[in-house]
Amino acid sequence: MDGGGSSDMTLAFELEALKSLAHPDQVFTNARQWTSYVGVVSEKPTYVVTNFTRKHRIRQDFFSGPRGREESLTNVKRQFDTERHVFVGTEAADRDLAEAVDWEYLAVEDAAEAAGWELGDPEETIQREEDSRDDWP
Repeated sequence: MDGGGSSDMTLAFELEALKSLAHPDQVFTNARQWTSYVGVVSEKPTYVVTNFTRKHRIRQDFFSGPRGREESLTNVKRQFDTERHVFVGTEAADRDLAEAVDWEYLAVEDAAEAAGWELGDPEETIQREEDSRDDWP
């Protein structure tokens, strides 16, 4: 996804966008190579985001916590003063939100194509990998 521009970027994933990626842990690892900060924003309760990120071994620089998405994105932009702030989402409401808080919007499909990320259900990916392990009893 790095288009050769500045890596001075804050990247925020809507939780549902992250859930549509086959390997969300690898996505975060990859994104850390060309961003300054990466995290998750969601309307879901904090424990839902925390459970998902722990299960997938994702270390985030920020998350929405108990606040709504708009307040979270506004606070993240204020806290992380980077040249670009990009919000990866899944639907028109995500695009509208990004515009409302002066973030760039990128649909998860477009982000995945540009960065070489695989779309898919991460839960199915985990199960498929566990089923195919030959070192598993």
